[in-house]
Amino acid sequence: MPNHPDLDIRARRLLRTLIAQYLADGEPVGSRTLSRSSGLDVSPATIRNIMADLEEAGLVASPHTSAGRIPTPRGLRLFVDSLIELKPVPRDEMVRLQRELPPGPATVRDLVGNASALLSAMTHFAGVVTVPRQTDFPLRHIDFVALPDARVLVILVFSDNQVQNRVIQLAKPLDGRELEQAANYINEHFVGLRVDDIRAHLLRELREASSELHLMLTSAVELAAASFAPQGEGEGMLISGQTNLMAYSELADLDRLRELFEAFQKKNELLQLMEVCAKAPGVRLFIGEESGFAALDGCSVVTASYGAQGRLLGAVGVIGPTRMAYERVIPVVQATAGLLSEALNRAATAL
Repeated sequence: MPNHPDLDIRARRLLRTLIAQYLADGEPVGSRTLSRSSGLDVSPATIRNIMADLEEAGLVASPHTSAGRIPTPRGLRLFVDSLIELKPVPRDEMVRLQRELPPGPATVRDLVGNASALLSAMTHFAGVVTVPRQTDFPLRHIDFVALPDARVLVILVFSDNQVQNRVIQLAKPLDGRELEQAANYINEHFVGLRVDDIRAHLLRELREASSELHLMLTSAVELAAASFAPQGEGEGMLISGQTNLMAYSELADLDRLRELFEAFQKKNELLQLMEVCAKAPGVRLFIGEESGFAALDGCSVVTASYGAQGRLLGAVGVIGPTRMAYERVIPVVQATAGLLSEALNRAATAL
């Protein structure tokens, strides 16, 4: 996206004034209003000429029913990138976030769900958050329980105290002693590592015929590898406050709302977008068609990544109309992600 370095100080000031006025009341902004609000000592004719230049540059547009102008998504992008003055999160909102995002006994899913609901309540938009994969957390303990027909129940306890049960099928049954040996070996050597890392270690050891694990499990070398095989982990994203969006006239068209709510229900495309945001630190912002998904063309998506112990785990954010108070929403999303990270770090340290 071009940064329009050719815009002079007057043009930038007028554009900032127009966008601030539009974001505040949602109405097209006329030259007289700009003349009064911008503080520039220029004639109305000069303002009209500058507005014409901004329109030619694709930064503002003239609705057919009004002589005033509104910012385009391209103009909003320039505003957010270089003209915006972010406002600190009000103290009462920070207190609310700190109070309602404690580590406590809550699970990670509870914490991220709280973050999504809080953002929705504080911004009056839809709050969205990706749920970390359980296997993003280090292993705390593993147990094996023999089942009929050569099956084994694998009980995985992770560092966030979540428990995951898996049933694996072996080529032949193992007795309790062999299962206990395998569990003891893994608990001794691999606790504190994540499942993907454990699987890589195990596969490497199983390729070495002289390894301790291979000799110990000569009759069932597949047990350990099967225990950590990739598996689907259910819902990867939580959405709160979708119905808030029905209150905004920009999104009130029934066809648009239907398409947007279908996207919320299916989640696939939105989850892809959020996962992209989760892979990069800091705030990400998509205005209108920048998201690449038609259902979000009339919306802006503001996200920030969160993590724990130096590892990115997901993204949290809001979806609302393109006419939103970016100077307030961006800091709230950023603060929520930061406090969520702190809560996850404290929870991990407490174990």
